[in-house]
Amino acid sequence: MNQNKASNLLIWLKRIGFGLLALLLLVIVIFAGVIIYDALLGNDTADFANVEYINAKGQNLYGYLATPEEPGPHPAVLLIHEWWGLNEGMTVLADALAEEGYVVFAPDGYRGNVTDMFPRALWLRLTTPTEQVEADIDSGLAYLRSLENVDANRVASMGFCFGGGHSLQLGLRQSENLALTIIYYGAVVTEPDLLRPLTEAQPVLGIFAEEDNTIFTEDVLEFEAALNSLDIENEITIYPGVGHAFLNENNYDQPGPAGDAWTQTLLFLDENLMGDE
Repeated sequence: MNQNKASNLLIWLKRIGFGLLALLLLVIVIFAGVIIYDALLGNDTADFANVEYINAKGQNLYGYLATPEEPGPHPAVLLIHEWWGLNEGMTVLADALAEEGYVVFAPDGYRGNVTDMFPRALWLRLTTPTEQVEADIDSGLAYLRSLENVDANRVASMGFCFGGGHSLQLGLRQSENLALTIIYYGAVVTEPDLLRPLTEAQPVLGIFAEEDNTIFTEDVLEFEAALNSLDIENEITIYPGVGHAFLNENNYDQPGPAGDAWTQTLLFLDENLMGDE
């Protein structure tokens, strides 16, 4: 009897194992199907970009440029997109900043790829080489600083999520070419020695979410402590009751945490960039 029970249990375990394997394969097939479908029939960066420029290797890159009506020279913001790629949402935020008096350039970090589907966003995030993204962002900064209506001494880096982490890394790579760094719920650095390239002349604004499941409050507080240990001017805010990516093109100008964060950003930019005019 015990042998029969053991045999039946083994049979059921095998069935469960095969079932889980089949489910895993189904998920993989669905993910692959979404990625292929979106790659073939979805948008690409050219649908949202209005500028084409060349990087140091002679390759064509895309971006979105928004400018104030006045001739300038103006302070400027390099706006780095989320893991979705350079999409319409980034162009809306770029236009909003331009209305405040900034020349805004949003470079494409995915070389033409953009999506609104989670599987492909994850795929792009994992398969696009970090070195390539960083090189293209560096080229975007060089392009922005070269514009005649830009005051190259008053340029800020600003990014969201994927772009927030890259905004910080850009500040570390090119602190001499940036006046300040803005991070919206992006990956942080908590080791003080790695943050040393950020100088006192390059203040940091960090916008984070209390209920973020990817950028944890404990890490944000360590990041703030590391900045303070180096006497790097900073303004780190953790907004309560909201999760990751709580600000977007639909709510940045609305009452609530997103509107408050946007207002905080505008004040930070005004105090640190516009104040030099």
